[in-house]
Amino acid sequence: MNRTRKAIVGDAMLGVTLAGGGAAFLGGTASEQTDSTSSSSAVAAQAAPAQPDPSKGGHTANGITEVILTGDTATQVTAAAQAAVPDGTIDRVENDAEGATYEAHMTKSDGSKVTVKVNADFSVASIETGMK
Repeated sequence: MNRTRKAIVGDAMLGVTLAGGGAAFLGGTASEQTDSTSSSSAVAAQAAPAQPDPSKGGHTANGITEVILTGDTATQVTAAAQAAVPDGTIDRVENDAEGATYEAHMTKSDGSKVTVKVNADFSVASIETGMK
């Protein structure tokens, strides 16, 4: 009976040890995977520069930072751009750092992008393909 009891207790202890060790092993692996994923995400976030929101302007060239237009100026630039590109939708209007006084970034009905350059007198200076 003593032998049987020792065998049962020994087997039970072995089972607990293996089960506990297995749980610890799996727990460690799951934790490492989570930490690894978190670390990878953090590294990727640091490596990729934040993309600016194009609706907020902010492009700088020739020592000029473009700023979103408001009020009457925005209304007049919008009107000039829409007259020049009647099938377009205004994405944003801003002062221009490269050539004209103002510019309107637009999306045409076919999905293509154009930039309408507008002079100080609100006449259209040019229409450029693409959004710059």
